[in-house]
Amino acid sequence: MEDARNLWDRFWSRKQPESIYPPVTDIIQELIKFINPKNKFALEPGAGTGRDGIRLAKLGANVFLLDYSKKSLNLAKNYLKNENNVQLIQADALNTPFKDETFDIVFHQGLLEHFRDPAPLIKENCRILKKDGLLIIDVPQTFHIYTLIKNILVFLKLWFAGWERQFTIDSLKRLIKRYDLEPLYFYGDWSRPGIVYKIIREILLRFKIYLPMYPKFFGRLTEKFYEIQKSLSKKRIFLYTALSIGVIAKKR
Repeated sequence: MEDARNLWDRFWSRKQPESIYPPVTDIIQELIKFINPKNKFALEPGAGTGRDGIRLAKLGANVFLLDYSKKSLNLAKNYLKNENNVQLIQADALNTPFKDETFDIVFHQGLLEHFRDPAPLIKENCRILKKDGLLIIDVPQTFHIYTLIKNILVFLKLWFAGWERQFTIDSLKRLIKRYDLEPLYFYGDWSRPGIVYKIIREILLRFKIYLPMYPKFFGRLTEKFYEIQKSLSKKRIFLYTALSIGVIAKKR
């Protein structure tokens, strides 16, 4: 556990707020299709920069950003303005300091895939979630070039996050159904810009070569391509090609 904490402290300490891409999927936009967050209590374990939680707070939710990396929480402070309905908690996502059935919403991105056994995390999520509350889990999708590159780097012990897994829509659905959860909706999306560009940009940054975060290779044509991607992401078959997928589930 200490090694993992040190790994993430090192990772976040190298990041500058203005150079961090937002998550691939818009988890808040997906969430508000199912719940009005105003006056609801929401937890984001493994919060990272906390940007999604802060967005939820702007919509009126009482938000708790939890991470065991102090560097992560320090970074999250950069995104806080005048939100007095956001609390930063340094704690372990597997052993949170909350009573049973505290939250209306528990959501996380880029967290579950780091656990070889997902059961303890999901059980803890369910413990602190109210009956009929929503759990949103967002993870990498299996059939994508990102997965191939990542698995090679994991094998070579060069992946920045150590060990990591991935999911298909079907495996995520099977996982959720093992617990007292009802899957309501699945979603997914692709990376913009593409993941290969992001990887090249990250490598060049180490040599102090700076590429724009959002290149305009083909101008309006690129924007049109992104619009088509957005429309296709609503069709289930295309979720098997997305970089990131998620599920919104209700606690029974």
